[in-house]
Amino acid sequence: MCYACGALLPYGYKPGFNDTCEQCGKDLHVCQMCRFYTPGLHWDCAENIDEQVFDKEKRNHCEWFSAAEKFVENSSTDRTVSQSDAKRKFDALFGD
Repeated sequence: MCYACGALLPYGYKPGFNDTCEQCGKDLHVCQMCRFYTPGLHWDCAENIDEQVFDKEKRNHCEWFSAAEKFVENSSTDRTVSQSDAKRKFDALFGD
């Protein structure tokens, strides 16, 4: 999901350095979407980065980048919902 507009991104998608959201045009390989982005830590990053990224919404070439779980489709929360839906459908087919 795009951090700026909420547009869904393809399952398993990992933003490249130059990728932008097709819906809003915002950069996707940005601190705002990274799992290591932690405001208040040194340079707002949980990793030991070599240089500060000043604009957290502008593309960067950080090698540590990994999309935060809240932006990844089918995160653990989504799987829990899917599992309960599957159980409900199974129970509907075969009874309780």
